[in-house]
Amino acid sequence: MAHCSPASAIRALQLELKKLNDEPVEGFRVRLFNDSHIFEWEVALFGPPGTLYEGGYFKAIMRFPTDYPYSPPSVRFLCKMFHPNVYENGFVCISILHPPIDDPQSGELPSERWNPTQNVRTILLSIISLLNEPNTASPANVDASVAFRKWKDSKGKNKDYENIVRKQVRATRLEAEKDNVTVPTTLQEYCVRPTASSSCQDPSSSALTSYDHSNDVDFYDDDYLDNNDDDDDGEDDDEDVGGDHRDDSGVGERRRGAAHYGEDVCPRDDECEGDSGHGDS
Repeated sequence: MAHCSPASAIRALQLELKKLNDEPVEGFRVRLFNDSHIFEWEVALFGPPGTLYEGGYFKAIMRFPTDYPYSPPSVRFLCKMFHPNVYENGFVCISILHPPIDDPQSGELPSERWNPTQNVRTILLSIISLLNEPNTASPANVDASVAFRKWKDSKGKNKDYENIVRKQVRATRLEAEKDNVTVPTTLQEYCVRPTASSSCQDPSSSALTSYDHSNDVDFYDDDYLDNNDDDDDGEDDDEDVGGDHRDDSGVGERRRGAAHYGEDVCPRDDECEGDSGHGDS
């Protein structure tokens, strides 16, 4: 496999960052985590209207390898995210973030994995789609997968999953207020694309706060599954997030041997199984 030099990766990332700022894509905003470090980006994803995640402001960090785009970046949410395809420490498990290697045990087709034609835009749009259409066949978070399936199969009558997600969405709104970001809540607001001249002045593209790496451990609170009684009484019981349409991209399959990535990317399976190995039922 061909590899590019760090200088080539820097140039590629500079061009992508400029294009995303000049021509914003609905659903997310990006900026550098540190102006002097192009290999680490801050990302804000907005919850899609008409889903449980509507009105959410989900901050994440993307770390790029020095041979990008020949190897994929990692994506880790900095806020709490109870989702079948997000590890409890925030790392996203999605096929296009897996290296293009032959791994029959993963259950993934080579075409579903990373290739150099992918970019930040395709990654983030895939993650936004993943929020609403998780893959529960081989989850990164077993508890979230079980809760989602119970919620979906009961057509919203079992509210454990919904209550947890809505609680986390409310918490992100407080973060958006701190960052002086207006989160889109309607389809019209969500899909409007600012002009290139105005996008550079949009505070939502540069207001992400600094990430405290000291919070990497004990990322997840234990009380989320038990503390579901404080949800708003007026929530819509009939939302059918997930629908009947499965994303064919193979998102969310558990990655075997993920230590290939290094410690800054997807955690090793033995660590994750210790966190969420309650068994799927």
